[in-house]
Amino acid sequence: MSKTPVWKSIALSLTSDIAEGRYNTGDQLPTEAQLAAQHGVNRHTVRRALSDMAEQGLVHPRRGAGVFVAARPTDYPIGKRVRYHKSISASGKIPGKKILSLTTRVADDSEAEALQLTPGDTVHVYDGLSLADGQPIGLFQSVFPAERLPDILDALSETQSVTRALQRCGVEDYTRVSTRLTARAATPTQALHLHLTEGAPVLFSVGVNADTTGIPVEYGRTVFAGERVTLTMNED
Repeated sequence: MSKTPVWKSIALSLTSDIAEGRYNTGDQLPTEAQLAAQHGVNRHTVRRALSDMAEQGLVHPRRGAGVFVAARPTDYPIGKRVRYHKSISASGKIPGKKILSLTTRVADDSEAEALQLTPGDTVHVYDGLSLADGQPIGLFQSVFPAERLPDILDALSETQSVTRALQRCGVEDYTRVSTRLTARAATPTQALHLHLTEGAPVLFSVGVNADTTGIPVEYGRTVFAGERVTLTMNED
């Protein structure tokens, strides 16, 4: 198993400090010399870590002044009744969604099982980006049973909101039935969409949402930018 590069460990440590509030937006980070002494490395290694964080949009250098915190990672709860726009707004950021594609196809095995479909059934698929203050934090795919929700793609195109689209299709409320989280390294495609470097840490979430009668209405897969999102467990 390959070891985490020292510069990446420094970047993750500083990102954690930002997430935990040790440094707030606009604060200046310690100098390269101070960080190098703290971590027992040379300044080139520290510079690589700060450059990586700048690419993620977490910090920004000011010529002759130092490196400053650009934004804290976004808190995003995972719970039974989590709504994206409400959650991101509660974190003090502006929520947004970008549609990448709206398609219809045959469900794969995992989708059919999660949505209680039979082999060969069709699904409507919504691929998109989740944004916070205009910065991508998640690459997602939401899959819906086509027969149960025939008009969901039109509703998504108009609203760009799963909650409002489901309401238009007669699903007034829904809750999370299950969530599975795993840590991964960003693929080239994921890195491109999320403005990350290939191999950067990401969190992969798979979840199933059901209506008030327990019938599944959405099977979702999301890749979260690991350095921009702090996932929290919420029972509500």
